[in-house]
Amino acid sequence: MTSQAEQSVTEPMGDSDEVAPEHRSVYPPIDDYAFLSDCETNCLVARNGSVEWMCIPRPDSPSVFGSILDRSAGHFRIGPYGQNVPAARRYLPGGLILETTWQTQTGWLIVRDALVMGPWHANEQRSPTRRRTPSDWDAEHVLLRTVKCVSGTVEVEMSCEPAFDYHRAPARWQYTGKVYEEATATCRAASGEHPTLRLTSNLRLGLEGREARARTRMVEGDNAFVALSWSDLPAPRTFAEAADRMWQTTECWRQWVTIGRFPDHPWRGHLQRSALTLKGLTYAPTGALLAAPTTSLPETPGGERNWDYRYAWVRDSTFALWGLYTLGLDREANDFFSFIFDSSQSADGDPTSLQVMYGVGGEHTLVEEELTHLKGYDGARPVRIGNGAYNQNQHDIWGTMLDSVYLHVRSRDQVPETLWPLLKRQVEEVVENWRRPDRGIWEVRGEPQHFTSSKIMCWVALDRGAKLATLHGEKAYATQWADIADEIRADVLEHGVDERGVLTQRYGNPALDASLLLAPLLRFLPADDDRIRATVLAIADELTEDGLVLRYRVEETDDGLSGKEGTFTICSFWLVSALVEIGELERAKQLCERLLGFASPLKLYAEEIDPKTGRHLGNFPQAFTHLALINAVVHVIRAEEAGDTGTFQPAHGPS
Repeated sequence: MTSQAEQSVTEPMGDSDEVAPEHRSVYPPIDDYAFLSDCETNCLVARNGSVEWMCIPRPDSPSVFGSILDRSAGHFRIGPYGQNVPAARRYLPGGLILETTWQTQTGWLIVRDALVMGPWHANEQRSPTRRRTPSDWDAEHVLLRTVKCVSGTVEVEMSCEPAFDYHRAPARWQYTGKVYEEATATCRAASGEHPTLRLTSNLRLGLEGREARARTRMVEGDNAFVALSWSDLPAPRTFAEAADRMWQTTECWRQWVTIGRFPDHPWRGHLQRSALTLKGLTYAPTGALLAAPTTSLPETPGGERNWDYRYAWVRDSTFALWGLYTLGLDREANDFFSFIFDSSQSADGDPTSLQVMYGVGGEHTLVEEELTHLKGYDGARPVRIGNGAYNQNQHDIWGTMLDSVYLHVRSRDQVPETLWPLLKRQVEEVVENWRRPDRGIWEVRGEPQHFTSSKIMCWVALDRGAKLATLHGEKAYATQWADIADEIRADVLEHGVDERGVLTQRYGNPALDASLLLAPLLRFLPADDDRIRATVLAIADELTEDGLVLRYRVEETDDGLSGKEGTFTICSFWLVSALVEIGELERAKQLCERLLGFASPLKLYAEEIDPKTGRHLGNFPQAFTHLALINAVVHVIRAEEAGDTGTFQPAHGPS
C-alpha cells in the first residue's frame, strides 16, 4: 500500500485494461488522511499536517478547506518548515485525537490535532440547532492544534488559507487581537451566509493576502498552540488552556467508547477504531448519521463515479446502528430513530413516505449540481454536491429501517408509542410497492429492475413488522404481515433463483450481486439451506477480483454510468460473515485477515479497494465499510469461541 505523501498512479485509458504511463500525483493517497470529528463538524488531515477538507458549520455545508478536491481550494497546515513526511502518526487510544511525530535534522516535534469536545455549555440559552436530548458533552466549535518540541530545535511553520464556498469566494483576514495573537477571516462574497473564522495562537500571526502565517524556532520544552474557531464559544488563550481542552476531548471520547463491549482479541483495535469512526460520523444536533464526510472522491481513478456522501442514507445509517449494537453501543439508535421520525413528517406534521436519504438537518431536497471550477481529486471530474438519488425508489430502505428498529426494541419487549405510527406506515408502503421494480441497493441510474435483494428486504420489512406488531399487541397486523412475508419469500424463490440454486441479481437474469450475501445474515433462509450455500460460494468464486468482492459486473448491469470500479469493501466483509454462517470458518478468517491488512495506517477504510495495488477508492472514511467490518470481525471471533463451547451466536442475532 502507498504511504508516501505523494502517490505514483497508473491511470486506466478509457474503459480498457490498458494503462497510461505512471505519473507523480500531487494528491496524497485517499487512505493517507486522518479523520477528526466533534459530532457536529469533521475534517480530514493529510500526512504532511495539512487540513485539506473541512466544511463549516455542518458537514454538508460548503467547504472552507478543500484542497483534497483542488490544490488551490484552501488548507490549514502546521508542522516543521520544509518537511512533509512525519516519523509516525497515530490516534491517541480511545478517541479521535491525532498525534503526529516529526523528526528533523535538528530535533523532534509532536503535534496533536482535535476538534474540541467539552462539558455541555448551553446552560443559559437553548441551542438553536439541537433537537435531540442534551448529553454530558458537546462540541465547542474549535479545531485545536498543539505543538511540543521534545528534543533539539525545530523551525515550525503555520499556514491557514481558507477558501470559502467551495473555493468560490475569497477570504479577507484582519487582526482582531491586541497585537499578533488573533486574526479573523471573513468571506468577501456579496451574498449568502458564510462562517467567520477566528484564529487564536501564542505564535505571532502574520497576514499575507488570503493567508494567515506564523513561523518560529522552537527548542526543547517549548509549547505552542493554534485554535481555529467559528462560534461565540471562547477559544483557548494560553497553552495551558489548550492542553486542558485537549484533555477534556480525550476524556469525552474515552467515556463514550468505554461503554462498548470489545472482545479480548488481537482485532480489538480494528473494532474500536471502526466504532469511533461511526460515532464521529453522527451529527449530534439531529441524530443523523453520515454515509461519509466527503464528496467526489473517485470510485474509479480519474473517472466520473464521483458522488456526494455527506448525507444521512436510511440504509447506511440503520446498518451502522446494527454494527454499534453488536458492540453494545446502541444509544445512538434512539437519536437516529427520532431523526427519522422528524424527517418523515411534512411541515404540517403529517406522515410522508420514507426517502432514501435526508440532509443532516432532515432536509428532503438534495439537488445535485457540478462544481466545474474545481479540478477534482487527482483530476477526477465532475465534482458533485447534492445527490440526485434522494428521490429514487429503493425498496430496500423499509427493510433496513424495520430490522434496525426490531433489533433495538426487542430486548425492551415494547415498541415506543411515538414510533408505532411511523413503523406501521413503512410496512403499508411495502405492501403497496413490493411487486414494483426499483433502482436497488446500489442506486443504479439505469432503468428500474426487479432486484432480488430489494424483494428480500421487502420480506425483511414484513417479517420484522409482524414481530414488532406482536410486541405492540397488534395481533391482527402481525398475522396479516406474516402472511404477506411468506408470499414475498415464495415469489423470490420462484423468480430470483437460477437453475444452479443461486440467488440472482434480478428476476429472469443470471447475473450475480454481492447484496445477496445479506440473505443469510438477515435470516431470509437458514444458513444450512442449499440455496444459501450455493449463493455464497458462487459470489466468492465468480464475483471477485483477486479474492475481493465486486458489487456486480458493470458489463452485466445497467447502472447508467461508464467505466469500471474497484471492489466494494463492504461486500468483502459481508462475504466474511456469510462464509462463517455456512461453516467455512477458515476461509472466512483468511479473508478477514487480508481485509484488515488493507486498512489505512490509521485503521480507516474508503468505500472501495483496488485489489491489485491496495489503493483506497471512493469517499473516506465510509460508514458502510466500518459497520461491515464490525459484524465480520465479531462473526469470526464468536465462531472461533464456539469451537470450544459448541454454540455459535452470530453478530446479528436470530430474529
